[in-house]
Amino acid sequence: MLNIISIHAIRKTRSLPKTLKILLLSLAVSDVSVGLLGQPFYISLMVEWLQHNSPGCNPNMVFTFIVNAFSLASFFIVVTISVERFLAIHFHLRYQELVTHTRVVVVLVSIWVLSGLLPAAVFWIPLDFYMRIKFILGVIGVLLTTVAYIRLYLAVRHHKNQMQALQVQQVAENGEMANFISLVKSAVGIFYVYLVFLICYLPFFISLVALNINGTSINLKKFFLYSVTVMFLNSSLNPVIYCWKMRHIRRAVINILRNMSWFRNRGSHLF
Repeated sequence: MLNIISIHAIRKTRSLPKTLKILLLSLAVSDVSVGLLGQPFYISLMVEWLQHNSPGCNPNMVFTFIVNAFSLASFFIVVTISVERFLAIHFHLRYQELVTHTRVVVVLVSIWVLSGLLPAAVFWIPLDFYMRIKFILGVIGVLLTTVAYIRLYLAVRHHKNQMQALQVQQVAENGEMANFISLVKSAVGIFYVYLVFLICYLPFFISLVALNINGTSINLKKFFLYSVTVMFLNSSLNPVIYCWKMRHIRRAVINILRNMSWFRNRGSHLF
């Protein structure tokens, strides 16, 4: 429900750049899909196992595909948003030339296609080879995002020093500073999304590595099950971060909730 409200709020927030809005909407759609498909499927499998019933191979395969597809999509989109915010600050004068609506759409379509094809490939390629591909993509994504935020931090310091040194009209300086501060705040918000993503997904990857190295055991299985729950939790935390760190989205969410409360109160008076 939080993600559905966030999707509506992002759509209504006109102050967000169109490219960032599309990326945030895509991430929220991925989070909604995890809530509507991944988590219920996971619960149904848990119920079957608790009742000592074997869910069978097909439900496990479907569940594995859903989890891998949406987790990969979320990861790639978070990395893309981080790079997009870096470009917005580091190349702010050429941003609209570099980051166009068409290019962002092409990147998102590629992400969703790759996120669907890669988990499906596990049914035709060896599992070890599939895990290596995921590991390499994960390392590349983490390194790319880390470098982007380091460069972003350096760019923020550079632009801040430039603005302090410029001798321009006060109005123009205030306008440039306000735009710069807005870009920095949005980048900080996305950084928190990225950080929470890593924290929530790290136990899952640790459990996979531990299972591959040490084999299955009762404690490792328990840890794996808890790690999957924490991984799903990430999809519920993202809209909280939007409201916490992105002022325009927070205002839109508050207005939506107020309107919902107004309609509910009016309906109770009518009936």
